[in-house]
Amino acid sequence: MSGVTTSGSDPSEEIVVRRSDVGWQVSGPAQFNAEETADLTSAMVLADLLAADTGAPAQPPKAVSEEDEAARLAVTVAQLEHALTARVRVEQAIGVLAERHRIGPRQAFDLLRKVARTGGRKVIDVSEIVVDSASNPLLPLPEELARGQAPVKKRGRSPRHARSTG
Repeated sequence: MSGVTTSGSDPSEEIVVRRSDVGWQVSGPAQFNAEETADLTSAMVLADLLAADTGAPAQPPKAVSEEDEAARLAVTVAQLEHALTARVRVEQAIGVLAERHRIGPRQAFDLLRKVARTGGRKVIDVSEIVVDSASNPLLPLPEELARGQAPVKKRGRSPRHARSTG
């Protein structure tokens, strides 16, 4: 049950609005008439309906203990650290592939992603293999990434032909 109290200068003029299990209840001074009570109750019900439509909670959020908040933040930090580590490893693999195949970073990433997808693996797993192969010559690259299998570039008109037609 939640409540809001508004008071004027006189405690006898205090108006109390409470949410109970059966709905909103308004109590106040005797001069506070039934029509005003009905209007206020309708406004609170309408606020609840609007909150439900917009996805905002009708009930105020429950207080979260410091331990729960600390645990939630610890999980978030661990997820962010993992994401950062994975990104660094993927960037390193892109650099290795770009250097080995003499291609740009975007093409290197596309190649890395294509090999991961066709093999049913994650990009980070293929990236680990690529980076490990760069630091240990005994670890070969997957066949799909070996230098002899460089990606075929899209062919267009040669500069010589482009000049003669323009």
